[in-house]
Amino acid sequence: MHTPAQEFTRESKIVLVLLVLAATVMLLNETTLSIALPFIMDDFNVTAATAQWLTTGFILVLAVVIPTTGYLIERFSTRAIFFAAFALFIAGTLVAAIAPSFAVLLLGRVLQAAGTALVMPLLMTTVMLVVPPQKLGSVMGLIPVVIALAPAMGPTISGAILNVSTWHTIFWSMLPISIVMVLVGAKYMVNVGLGSTKRLDILSIPLAALGFGGVVYALSSIDAIVTGHGGLALLAGGIGVVALVLFTLRQLALVKHNQALLDVRVFTQPNFALSVAVLMLLFGAFLGIVTVLPIYLQNSLGLSSLTAGLVAMPAGVVQAVSSPFVGRLFDRHGVRPLALPGGALATAAAGGMAWASHADLAQPAVVFGALFGVLALGAALVFTPMMTGALSVLPRELSSHGSATFSTLQQLGGAAGIAVLVAVLQNFLSKASGASEAQLAVATSDGTSAALWTATGICVAATVLVALVKPVKAAGEHIEQGAQPQAH
Repeated sequence: MHTPAQEFTRESKIVLVLLVLAATVMLLNETTLSIALPFIMDDFNVTAATAQWLTTGFILVLAVVIPTTGYLIERFSTRAIFFAAFALFIAGTLVAAIAPSFAVLLLGRVLQAAGTALVMPLLMTTVMLVVPPQKLGSVMGLIPVVIALAPAMGPTISGAILNVSTWHTIFWSMLPISIVMVLVGAKYMVNVGLGSTKRLDILSIPLAALGFGGVVYALSSIDAIVTGHGGLALLAGGIGVVALVLFTLRQLALVKHNQALLDVRVFTQPNFALSVAVLMLLFGAFLGIVTVLPIYLQNSLGLSSLTAGLVAMPAGVVQAVSSPFVGRLFDRHGVRPLALPGGALATAAAGGMAWASHADLAQPAVVFGALFGVLALGAALVFTPMMTGALSVLPRELSSHGSATFSTLQQLGGAAGIAVLVAVLQNFLSKASGASEAQLAVATSDGTSAALWTATGICVAATVLVALVKPVKAAGEHIEQGAQPQAH
């Protein structure tokens, strides 16, 4: 286990606040364009399949870049990574804001994603390094606010902007916020990194890019694969799997010389492996719902982009309010007393939305807003305990690699969740191709219901895996279920 910090200093608190705000701003980009896609399709005359790459491409870049962050966080200072991340993010935001074509807009998203990929692992690693164990759960309660609140609030914010302006304004609004954060960081950001001087293994980088990139591309093209038009995606997925196997073998060999790009020994901790699986499943279901629900609300219920975006508002509020409390409860009770009921809540909420969206039972938007809030509460009860408990059992030298692994596989889960749920919905829409507007609305309802039932099944699987996790407390020591952990 890593050596715990003895004191939570003022400098450490400032660094964490800056990183939390940075991650919040950046992760908003993961879903801000979900509501704006119809407008972008009209402006650039592209299909939905093409436009969707603004979200899928963002996730793809995250999956490719994040595996390198374990090495980068060890090798370079916190300040250097912070400013590099914002340089990429600001450049991408500016390019996207002035984009004259779809290709340029996609380039802007790629640059934004590269900056985002640096920040999330840096945030989690910094928490594990500077926060005393008795306060770890409370502080880690901020992380799920970022991971789930930002994507949940993305459609709400973009819907409000699109109600009064164009999609360009979504990017322009982020630019001054990012610049202010750089200026604040220049004054207050200090270095809390591990200060390693190990060499970079060049071969590991293309293996990671081919591996994670190929798998994400294949997952994002499930619909094309199912319809028999996914030859390229299948090839990419096959190459990705082979590259991941070679990447893993390469890292195991490099571990002996302390040169691993991503230290896969983190998976020798059973709790870590189980927690990663749980978060992949639940985050995939969450992002999948965030993607398909606005389509249903606009195309089936006929809501405006603003109203469809506001449906996600309760989820954001619930995440912001509950996650810090969940962190403190974790400090007292450990993982399973929180994560098990959380998984049950998420399952019930997803099932409720699946029922409510069926064409014969179409419910008003307020019902979906309330159920989305319950889903967010369930996710908060799972994310904080699982993430904190898993990272706290890792040795100090593996903390940055654990954070990078969490973030990488979380994005894989998100890409898979979006792809699977959209594929289920698209299957119904394809069958109704050429039908009347009313028939398309019914097909959208039934397709959304089927997609949400799929998400419900994913939540069930995640909850079952939670039950297999051994009881641990924030400081990383095994405790009996529900026992009161003692501070170090």
